[in-house]
Order: sequence, then C-alpha cells, then structure tokens
Amino acid sequence: MALVNVKKKELIQSYKTHEKDTGSPEVQVALLTTRINDLTEHLKKHKKDLSSRHGLLQMVNKRRRLLDYLKTADYDRYKTLIDKLKLRK
Repeated sequence: MALVNVKKKELIQSYKTHEKDTGSPEVQVALLTTRINDLTEHLKKHKKDLSSRHGLLQMVNKRRRLLDYLKTADYDRYKTLIDKLKLRK
C-alpha cells in the first residue's frame, strides 16, 4: 500500500537535512522503513502473497544498501538515524 501523501510529507519534514531535502539517505531510509513495516503487517495476514514478499525483500535490501552508504559516509548521521528509527537493538 502506498504511503498517504500527508504521512509522507510528515516523514520528510522530520528526517530532512536541509530546507528542500527529499532525497537524502535519511529520508529514503525513513520512507522505506515505513513501507516495510506496513508490508510486514500485510504479509502476516496474507501468508501466500509471494509477489508482495518479493517486493518486501527488495525494499529491505535497498534500505540495507542506503544504511551501508550512510555508515561509510558519515557515521554520526548513521547512528542518529538508527537510534531515531529504532532499527537496532
């Protein structure tokens, strides 16, 4: 399910790094995390939906690549984002 436009704008507002930021790694990871969580709930109900499962795996891999990039580029931003999204325990 696509993110509602209002919810997407709120996420962008809370994770942007400058005034016109919509594509920084932080924003992309936040949007992907929200979509991953929504799709995970969908797959709990619909266990045999393999095409959605495939899309979920693609999103998880894309988020992993973005986080790896951010970790090598600026570790402080990476750590802040991980803490804010509560991705690691």
